[in-house]
Amino acid sequence: MKLLHFHKKFHPPVLDEKTVESDPIELFKKWFREATEARVNKPEAMALATAGKDGKPSLRIVLLKTFSEEGFRFFTNYDSRKGKEIEENQNVSLLFHWPELEREIRIEGYALKTTEKVSDEYFNSRPVDSRISAIISPQSQPVPGRDYLDNLWNEKQNELKGKDIPRPAYWGGYNVIPEKIEFWQTAPKRLNDRVLYIKKDNLWKIIRLAP
Repeated sequence: MKLLHFHKKFHPPVLDEKTVESDPIELFKKWFREATEARVNKPEAMALATAGKDGKPSLRIVLLKTFSEEGFRFFTNYDSRKGKEIEENQNVSLLFHWPELEREIRIEGYALKTTEKVSDEYFNSRPVDSRISAIISPQSQPVPGRDYLDNLWNEKQNELKGKDIPRPAYWGGYNVIPEKIEFWQTAPKRLNDRVLYIKKDNLWKIIRLAP
């Protein structure tokens, strides 16, 4: 199978470091809106890279819930592998890959827990089934099998039937505070556009990178 045959010609608008938005959050907002309008499959899906004390990286997909100057927010189990690694090493990286638009966004920064209020509000907005799953799942830990999880879920559902379902202390949100944001998109002649924003002294510097 010759994978090169899968490359298609697609030319989005020019990405010029001289005319892009001065604030990368504004450019992210624009690109995210365009991805949504183009019906990209799960535009909110982002790869999250973490590493613990041993420096060995791990990678998984999480879902972006909000973004602003405060950072890029997602929620998870704090006792999961990613939660434990963030506890040891706050430096993380995010990647959005939107093949329909032939665009990527890479974000480097550090992760901070959201307030308990923010975590409570989001947890309470989730479907009941999802809340129960968050409570019973020992995320990233070995379990005897699927039946074990189903039984835990059924027991917890019966226990909580008709009751409030409080957020467990081991589940909540993170804000990824960006220090670098790179916007990548395809361009003719394989001279793909790469524009990098680097934050220094609370200001964003814009640099063009070679493809």
